[in-house]
Amino acid sequence: MDYLCTKKFSAYILETSDLKNQLQNLVAAPETSTYLLAVSGGADSMVLAHIFNDLGLQFQIAHINYKLRGEDSDLDQKVVQDFCKNNSIKFHLYEVSDKDNKPENSIQLWARELRYAFFRKICEKENLDFLVTAHHLNDQLETFIINLSKAAGINGLAGIPANDNTILRPLLSFSKEEIYAFAKEHHIEYREDLSNQKNDYLRNKIRHDVVPKLLETHSHFLENFKKSLLYLHQTKKFVQQQIQEIENQITVFNKYHKILSKEQLSRQSDFVKFEILRKYGFNQEEEIAKIFTAENGSVFFSKEYQLLVNYGELAIKKLDEKYDFNSSDKEIVLLEKFDFSENQTAINLENIMESIEEINIEFDWDFDAEKIRFPLQLRRQKAGDKFYPSGFSGKKKVSKFFRDEKISNLARQKIWLLTDSENAVLGVIPYRQDRRYAGNEKSGYILKIFNKK
Repeated sequence: MDYLCTKKFSAYILETSDLKNQLQNLVAAPETSTYLLAVSGGADSMVLAHIFNDLGLQFQIAHINYKLRGEDSDLDQKVVQDFCKNNSIKFHLYEVSDKDNKPENSIQLWARELRYAFFRKICEKENLDFLVTAHHLNDQLETFIINLSKAAGINGLAGIPANDNTILRPLLSFSKEEIYAFAKEHHIEYREDLSNQKNDYLRNKIRHDVVPKLLETHSHFLENFKKSLLYLHQTKKFVQQQIQEIENQITVFNKYHKILSKEQLSRQSDFVKFEILRKYGFNQEEEIAKIFTAENGSVFFSKEYQLLVNYGELAIKKLDEKYDFNSSDKEIVLLEKFDFSENQTAINLENIMESIEEINIEFDWDFDAEKIRFPLQLRRQKAGDKFYPSGFSGKKKVSKFFRDEKISNLARQKIWLLTDSENAVLGVIPYRQDRRYAGNEKSGYILKIFNKK
């Protein structure tokens, strides 16, 4: 059964030319570009597909069947698939199965990550220029309220970007009413997801309980909200320009990696510190405070960057590739070499620790740096790994250590091993370090590895 919307429509009717104008604002050459449309079967994405087809643009369509609503999910798929068949549009389908490990909680986050991974894969395989989604003005308002409730700064309040690198959202200026009116006028078949009528998620609660009351306060509320977003976006752009100017002024070297003057940055406001370091993945206020109080030689990691506190400087280096924390064969270089001009170097693994409570615990290990063969690395367990755990006599296989300590199978897959250049295991994080490499009062150079939450 198809569920038709019977909502009150706005006086203004969305036209095909409106979306064409939006695309021309977002893309240099919309007629020669290629697109992948994310189409769920709802009114907004079916209207998007209809307009793209009317404009004669070069596009393909992707749909994900999450199998969460039984027959309704299959009927959503059929609406999209039939549209593609009738209009000779290439159709890409992903059907969720047991291998996708659907979680009991955080289903929305899981679903988002799954679909965007699917979309990126198609764009790469088909060599498509842009991914296009059907987010509209009402989505903008809901997102604004959600971000407001989370104490978001101007970056969160400025809204969903219409052009986010290679992701386009050309319907952001149009209300849900305008989209439904277009669907009605052009007899576009679509599906209504009845699960959206429930208040199971924060967005749905805002959509049903908060937004209607806001719209009642002013007859032009959405239009005024759209203007406010424009002002916020302009303010955000101005602030970003000012932040970049400050960063340029305190950058002392920027050829192979970024070096910032720690002293000059420390004199800036907390807001400026946050905005500059946030660009490199250091976006926790507590961590930023630690950076400015850390000892010389301390190293901090985000998922894409390494930051070294080096005398009066902050040296920021982009890692070779973005960490894939789910990869079983991934290796992370923690430290290329030890600076023996300093007696101690400290590395905080706070950003690398997995969120699993069983293994995200504090530890503080001291190593004798002269005993370690650099570079220092992190990797997952491999068959045959052995080490000499502190507090035990003799050596032990890592696999047996896991069994003896009754570590769950899930945690075992997420545990990092600290290794040297010859793959010797220096520690099983966060449980035990190898006693052969431990530092003591006779050690001239100490390498400190720790997790402090």
